[in-house]
Amino acid sequence: MAWFKRQEKGITTATEDKMDVPKGLWYKSPTGKIIDADELARNLFVSPEDDFHVRIGSATYFEILFDNNEFVELDKNMTSKDPLHFVDTKKYADRLKDVMEKTHLKDAVRTGVGKSKGRELVICCMDFAFIGGSMGAVVGEKIARGIDHAIKNKLPFVMISKSGGARMMEAAYSLMQLAKTSVKLAQLAEAKLPYISLCTDPTTGGTTASYAMLGDINISEPGALIGFAGPRVVRDTTGKDLPEGFQTAEFLLEHGFLDFITPRKELKDKINLYIDLIQNNDIR
Repeated sequence: MAWFKRQEKGITTATEDKMDVPKGLWYKSPTGKIIDADELARNLFVSPEDDFHVRIGSATYFEILFDNNEFVELDKNMTSKDPLHFVDTKKYADRLKDVMEKTHLKDAVRTGVGKSKGRELVICCMDFAFIGGSMGAVVGEKIARGIDHAIKNKLPFVMISKSGGARMMEAAYSLMQLAKTSVKLAQLAEAKLPYISLCTDPTTGGTTASYAMLGDINISEPGALIGFAGPRVVRDTTGKDLPEGFQTAEFLLEHGFLDFITPRKELKDKINLYIDLIQNNDIR
């Protein structure tokens, strides 16, 4: 029985020699389920245990939606300025520099043009990792230019929202983007081109108050938080208790704010289906 009994007493291992488990091998979902990180990635970052949709960025969405992950990125080097010389806990200019280095992103949205199921389309996708996906002047400008490209080339337009709202460091410049993007979407509608809006977790603030809810078809991933003000603000303002599931995708679908809830595995097929139906094309 010596093979499982310690023969020598007082054996110790130096801290630097201890074999720790590397970070990132496992993921714990909000319901407490433990998932292997590689398995989670293979499952498009959806927990197979409880169907929880983990937040992902533009790189993963582009990989899901574009054929063979082949696309051309528009305006990829556009960066924000600091017109107000804003300072909170640090200078806005320094914050921008730090987050660019950390995320390897230029701002909170990226625009890709490529084929999805064999037909070309324009996709603008937000990245929550860049200052909470906040909407500044660059976000509005890149979305506007993406819509312009869609109109010029007669292509469908897809917007993937993931945002905490307007970027306070740009104040009124940020709020101007609500009107700017809404006008561009009106021009897209006049050109009779489809606009599919995908709301992911979270879609809040000025994003919800503008382009996120203006789609020809508004869809969402399961369980996404979608709203304008947060639940606490709404509760304090109204003085009433909020209904169960308030501001979840399922609640909004039930109350008519969304058309469909689409699991991540079905996004590519369903988005292209909606585009084909709107344009009266043969279903791919």
